[in-house]
Amino acid sequence: MNTTSGVIRTAFGGVSWQNMILVTGGAGFIGSHVVDELVEEGHEVRVLDLLLDAAHAVIPDYLNPGAEFIQADVADRDAVSEALRGVDAVCHQAAMVGLGVAMGDITDYVRHNGLGTAVLLGGLAEAGFEGRMVLASSMVVYGEGAYRCKRHGPMTPEPRTREDLELGHFSPRCQVCSGDLEPIAIDESATLDPRNVYAATKVHQEHLCFAFARETGVAVTALRYHNVYGPRMPRDTPYAGVAAIFASALAAGEPPRVFEDGGQLRDFVHVRDVAHANVIALTQENPLTGAFNVASGDPRSVGEMANALADAAGPRAPRPVVTGEYRLGDVRHVFACAERAERELGFKVREDFYDGMAEFALAPLRVA
Repeated sequence: MNTTSGVIRTAFGGVSWQNMILVTGGAGFIGSHVVDELVEEGHEVRVLDLLLDAAHAVIPDYLNPGAEFIQADVADRDAVSEALRGVDAVCHQAAMVGLGVAMGDITDYVRHNGLGTAVLLGGLAEAGFEGRMVLASSMVVYGEGAYRCKRHGPMTPEPRTREDLELGHFSPRCQVCSGDLEPIAIDESATLDPRNVYAATKVHQEHLCFAFARETGVAVTALRYHNVYGPRMPRDTPYAGVAAIFASALAAGEPPRVFEDGGQLRDFVHVRDVAHANVIALTQENPLTGAFNVASGDPRSVGEMANALADAAGPRAPRPVVTGEYRLGDVRHVFACAERAERELGFKVREDFYDGMAEFALAPLRVA
């Protein structure tokens, strides 16, 4: 390992500087799986990752030895300029994730996600980049999912009120008749409606990247991940999703605590499927510009997911407990229409929900 201009570089496997795919955030949960598949397919890969303390403090032992690793901040112009040398495709995974419910964290979210993306795009423009770019986006850009009132048709609900949530009324209401709304699959044409700080920065990333695409002609594909789970998921950090939180509880011999009534619908998608979607977008013959849901198209309730994990953990595992608790920044239902990704990207999930949950229940979670 050597340090140049504040950048820590480790060269693995004798990788050259030519014909590279750069993966920002490539030491992270999803990024590392993208790196693995790219290396397995014979691509030359460079990783740029800050190793943010909230996610991990050291180079993870799972980082693929076939990739070159640069430890640096994507918001560092000099580091980005160096990392982009010889690169003909970029997979931008680097981001600070989580709900962003504490306003004290707002500056960090904007810096890592908004400024980091802007610096990367500026570096690409300065380098005269003519390749393709894939952005890790998220279903959080939608806010609440799509809904329909039986009497008044399709409707975008207002944010749920604290008063309703306190009373245990978790379903969004029709703005006309105040009746409960029926959730339906959301597609990529839906109006973006971010409802927490993290979501706002993901929308910002998309807007910056698509503006860059219009100005430069570079193909930018935004992959809107739904609820990703699988090996290497971090525990006990802001990066831990609900699946990791439940798995951590089971590993500690404690019952998973399911908020609201457990009926929240989500689309759980395995990290290997998400990585595969990235590889398709990076390597298919004709690059696509636009946004795509990366999801199974098969919604499951949070309660069902918690029970699947408990079943896989064994007969002595504690059963999930439905608590009625809520978080004001959460949404009730959001699950995907996956048709566009299948039709245009040729992407379809390969991992079975129950098999994936069984694997995840027994997999060690990453400790920062």
